[in-house]
Amino acid sequence: MENSTQRVQVMRLEDIMGDRFGRYSKYIIQDRALPDARDGLKPVQRRILYAMYKDGNTFEKAFRKSAKTVGNVIGNYHPHGDSSVYEAMVRMSQDWKLREPLVQMHGNNGSIDGDPAAAMRYTEARLSAISGLLLKDIDKNLVDFIPNFDDSMTEPTVLPAFFPNLLVNGATGISAGYATDIPPHNLAEIIDAVIHRMNHKQCQLDDLLTFIKGPDFPTGAIIQGIQEIKKAYATGKGRIIVRSKAEIETIRGGRDQIVVTEIPYEVNKANLVKKIDDLRIDKKIDGIMEVRDETDRNGLRIVIELKKDVKSEMVLNYLFKNTDLQVSYNINMVAIHNKRPVLMGLMDLIDAYIQHQKEVVTNRSNYDLKRARERQHIVEGLIKMVSVLDEVVHMIRQSKDKSDAKKNLMVAFEFSERQAEAIVMLQLYRLTNTDVTALQQENEELSKTILELTEILSSETKLLKVIQTELKQVRKDFKTERRSQIEEQIQEIKIDETDMITKEDVIVAVTKDGYVKRTSIRSYNATKSEMPVMKDGDELVSKLQVDTLQTLLMFTNRGSFIYLPVYKLPEFKWKDIGQHVSNLVTIDSEEKVIAVFAISDFKSEECLFFTTANGMIKKTRLGDFEVSRYNRAMMAMAVKEDDVLISVVKAPSPNDVIMVTKQGYLLKFSDEEIAITGLKAMGVKGIAIGKDDQLIKVVLANANDELLLLTQRGNIKKLKVKDIALSSRNKKGSLGIKAIKSNPHYFVDCIKVESNQEVYIKTETTQVKLNLSLFKAVDLNSVGTNIVDDAVMKLMIDEIE
Repeated sequence: MENSTQRVQVMRLEDIMGDRFGRYSKYIIQDRALPDARDGLKPVQRRILYAMYKDGNTFEKAFRKSAKTVGNVIGNYHPHGDSSVYEAMVRMSQDWKLREPLVQMHGNNGSIDGDPAAAMRYTEARLSAISGLLLKDIDKNLVDFIPNFDDSMTEPTVLPAFFPNLLVNGATGISAGYATDIPPHNLAEIIDAVIHRMNHKQCQLDDLLTFIKGPDFPTGAIIQGIQEIKKAYATGKGRIIVRSKAEIETIRGGRDQIVVTEIPYEVNKANLVKKIDDLRIDKKIDGIMEVRDETDRNGLRIVIELKKDVKSEMVLNYLFKNTDLQVSYNINMVAIHNKRPVLMGLMDLIDAYIQHQKEVVTNRSNYDLKRARERQHIVEGLIKMVSVLDEVVHMIRQSKDKSDAKKNLMVAFEFSERQAEAIVMLQLYRLTNTDVTALQQENEELSKTILELTEILSSETKLLKVIQTELKQVRKDFKTERRSQIEEQIQEIKIDETDMITKEDVIVAVTKDGYVKRTSIRSYNATKSEMPVMKDGDELVSKLQVDTLQTLLMFTNRGSFIYLPVYKLPEFKWKDIGQHVSNLVTIDSEEKVIAVFAISDFKSEECLFFTTANGMIKKTRLGDFEVSRYNRAMMAMAVKEDDVLISVVKAPSPNDVIMVTKQGYLLKFSDEEIAITGLKAMGVKGIAIGKDDQLIKVVLANANDELLLLTQRGNIKKLKVKDIALSSRNKKGSLGIKAIKSNPHYFVDCIKVESNQEVYIKTETTQVKLNLSLFKAVDLNSVGTNIVDDAVMKLMIDEIE
């Protein structure tokens, strides 16, 4: 019990968490997620390549099961899950992920569509030819080795990397507090820049950019933004635009198709095709007829077939903006340098690689020099032995054992211990072919080698020359043409969505409660009912035949307006209720729609006249209602809390304004009395409304027009505008119907009509159709003609033939 108590440590939780998380963070930063600036590899990648090398699974030999490699890596170097090791191994074999794949794999190693690789028991792999350069001469003590996780063997801390792998293949990773995104580059360009940097230590970034044009992605595509590339290379961070390579082709019927042959780096092709097709299905863009993935062994090919008379360039620009046909690639060049994560620019990465190569080649030269001197010492001993061969043989035969023979040779002929060892270990058959000339020639070659190695170790210029010679050979053996095209400027995408819309006539219905729908002419004609299906208690505000290039302006009783292009409206069958407008724009649920207009040209000289129940009136230019952002309802007129907007009329000026009240008063005055005001204005007083009276309608007309008025008792009254006395605004007006004490008539609606027009009277239960050619205009004092006995609601004109 006492011993247990002594082992208890009292620590603050914050200290424990900070310490443990700090250790964990340090581990995943240094030993998991970030690449080393010298060889461009993460620990798991390095261990996979080294395990394959040690197992003889190299590019000049046969493929071996991937599972065997994964087992070796887990058992010897990387005690983690087999899936993580195999996924890292698969990625190093994917030519759409790495510019120069480090592993060759037979079998299904995944696809650019995001398909997973086959299980490791099915695939076979070996090192690629270029990965041999990463490991070349590693057994010559070129790099430091450390014990593996169980101290049973050693593993390299870094690979020799006889080509600049980090810049060639790039890297991506996320650790604690750090992330890296280093794009791949063209091997030949990087090697040229490295050599130039060696020869010109004072060179600037612009000098290196004459060799390195920019990233070179394995999937090709087009990179835009040279200034951003320079910024990224200077600071380590930057953002470039990567755009798919696409061409527009003309096909049968005079139609076009967009053919995509290269897509941005790390974009999932299957998801890209699905996204484009979803835009077609959801009718976010009307110009697309079909999307096909025609990728085969000859290369990537996505075909987007367009409808006739669609502006192909606009469709392509829309897809660039709204899909992964164009993406932004954020360069963030973080790597482990001197055992810590560092944000490095291009010159820093090249310098780190050059420094690594200097150390590697120095270590190799020291190793080769040591071996050459040791061999030369042996060769000198063998040359000396040839001159006294018989004596040497006799002395060995006379010796008791190997140790005695060595000792006798060293005493008699002054051989060193190593020379004596080589002589006594010499096989008998070699004595028959011991040519002193060959030994002397080997000795000369060794002397030459030793001299060269000594010069390399004593002269940095010679050292750099050796590195450059080897890099030039790598460039010669593995050079490939650039795949990504560089464009200087980032092309701004300008989209006029209407250019991508096919003009089509449709029927639009809008109800008072805010339900809206767009219906094809065919669906409308196939339905016997002229009235759309509506919810109980709802009523139709407008039914219009419009085209998809027009815009709806919808006005509510609270003075708001909604701007909606027709092509954005949801398409339904005529027998469907439709969709509430709040699904398209943000609007107060209590607002009711009172008027709808279909606008073709906002540059028209027409004005909109707004009138409230309390008699306020306002005139605003139609052009003021054209907006570019329409995700919410906007103010059309300022309306007081105790008032509501009841009427919106569109008409050119000049006109007469006729204001109609419930109790039958008509006020006519010129619209020139109303000054044009902006959207947020409240307007002016239009009519002086008597006690217990209210304004029900406003009509704009001229002297030759006729009005049709409806009373609550089902009477209609046709009236000529010229029979109404011209007055001025803010007056009570004159009575337009005969005054009756018992059960008087009240106006409920008023519309402007033509002589032979057909009009509907909507009641609570039905609607009655009237031909106005049967009715004559009457005087102001008339009560009109009784048509229905049902409770009437409004007058309607069906504008759709």
